[in-house]
Amino acid sequence: MPFSRRSFFARFLPAVMGGTVGASLEPAVARATETVQKVVYHLSEPGRVNFVLGNIRNHIEGKGGPAKVRIVLVVHGPALKAFEEAKASPDMKRQVADRVADGVALVACGNTLHGLSLEESQLMAGFSVASEGGVVRIADLQAEGYLYLRP
Repeated sequence: MPFSRRSFFARFLPAVMGGTVGASLEPAVARATETVQKVVYHLSEPGRVNFVLGNIRNHIEGKGGPAKVRIVLVVHGPALKAFEEAKASPDMKRQVADRVADGVALVACGNTLHGLSLEESQLMAGFSVASEGGVVRIADLQAEGYLYLRP
């Protein structure tokens, strides 16, 4: 086969670039696995409360423990009623306490609290209130790099 610059570069350049790109990705991949994943879970449906709490538990376990992931659970709408301290079952109280112990930040929508005539003090321990609204808090967290999940 006669030598041509076109065939030389068509074969040589991809091999060189592939090696260079592959070598430069290794440190980036290593750094990515060392970072703490940030996730916001969105919950508004009362029938999905236990499912979402279980997803969060599994997420933490799947990442290798609470130190490997930062999770915020934003609750609004009818699902917020499930987190009323006085009406919660012992199992629900345990699940919430376990997630708080794992470092999960619980956020109640301020608009929903007002609409349901609830006070922050009526919610289980660990909740903060998003006075700007739950969906606004979710959008703000996404802007900060949080991944959005609505299981």
